[in-house]
Amino acid sequence: MKQFGIILKFELMSYFKNKVFVGITIFLMVLIAVVMFFPRMAVVFERSEPSGDEQKPVMLIAAKEEMTDAAIDMFAAYFADYDVRLVGQSEEIQQQITSGKANCAFALTGPTSYVYYVNNLSMYDQNTYRADEALKSICQMNAMVEGGISAKEAGQILSIEIVHETESLGKDQMQNFFYTYIMIFALYMVILLYGQMVATNVATEKSSRAMEVLITSAKPASMMFGKVIASCLAGFIQLVCVFGSSFVFFNLNQSYWDGNGMIRSIFDVPADLLFYMFLFFILGFFIYAFMFGAVGSTASKLEDINTSVMPITLLFIIAFMVVMFSMSSGNVDSILMIVCSYIPFTSPMAMFTRIAMSTVPWYEIVASVAILIASAVGVGVLSAKIYRVGVLLYGTTPKVGSILKSVWKA
Repeated sequence: MKQFGIILKFELMSYFKNKVFVGITIFLMVLIAVVMFFPRMAVVFERSEPSGDEQKPVMLIAAKEEMTDAAIDMFAAYFADYDVRLVGQSEEIQQQITSGKANCAFALTGPTSYVYYVNNLSMYDQNTYRADEALKSICQMNAMVEGGISAKEAGQILSIEIVHETESLGKDQMQNFFYTYIMIFALYMVILLYGQMVATNVATEKSSRAMEVLITSAKPASMMFGKVIASCLAGFIQLVCVFGSSFVFFNLNQSYWDGNGMIRSIFDVPADLLFYMFLFFILGFFIYAFMFGAVGSTASKLEDINTSVMPITLLFIIAFMVVMFSMSSGNVDSILMIVCSYIPFTSPMAMFTRIAMSTVPWYEIVASVAILIASAVGVGVLSAKIYRVGVLLYGTTPKVGSILKSVWKA
């Protein structure tokens, strides 16, 4: 236990003395501070500028004479965020748009047809959908008027508002999506980053022949567990610094983010989800870090690390992609996700996603966590044995069969 404590302290202090580690942490905290204080600073600059009326983007409407009045009224109602202006059929709409005098234009060629003009079509442009609804309303109103209903009554019929309420008895996926995505992405980045750092540290010690002295003075299990837990603590502390500073800066500028529901939802994370995030982060990190450390000990040269850890990296990327596709589709309780919730290499992200975006029975959570704990211990013990054999092998990269035989004899 004393050996483990010494190694843990040494490895952890090496992270805190690492300028890159400290620099990245400070950079992320400063970047988050800039983002969180941006609305406050924007308000200060807006106040310093001379006030003026906020101009809406200009939308041009070209319509036949019999459609003019109805088109202007209806498009003005559907496009309240635009300054809707009528232009003649002969006017050069395209020239006004390309010159920047107008943002977009609709040339109504008939009661149910039009041409939409825009300079640069955004992938999020929804104007044609609103224009379709506006023309439908015009046609419906004309049909009602021809049927004997007054224009006022037709307008009242078309402007009926439907009021509804939604009561979710389980989880609201839309509300939980953003912070679940951020947590999964943070888990993905930290495990890959620090896992590869464990492999690199082991390979560096091996290439310097310092391992020959270390392996004779300390138990392999103490060395492996000390390195992995130190790396886990370093990653956890970095996450706490980044997310903690985000929370503090957000609360300092909370009133300036009232209109941004996405940002607010990120910081409204329930306490139980934070607990599950840290639980699955620690267990998932242990499994992958142990594997990275074992594979790093078998690399003959430091340059071979990227090639050696590629299978583990691909396995983790596949788990990440499965979770991302399931989140995007909105079906986090698919057969694939349920199966992945019990596989140790995929369950840290899969089960956490299901907990965050669905209703998971308590016994499934207990079973997944129990499998993860048992797997982390088993992989840790096996990795320590591989570590002891691998660090003393120099020259050519050892084959899997020879490593397993040596581990079995150990």
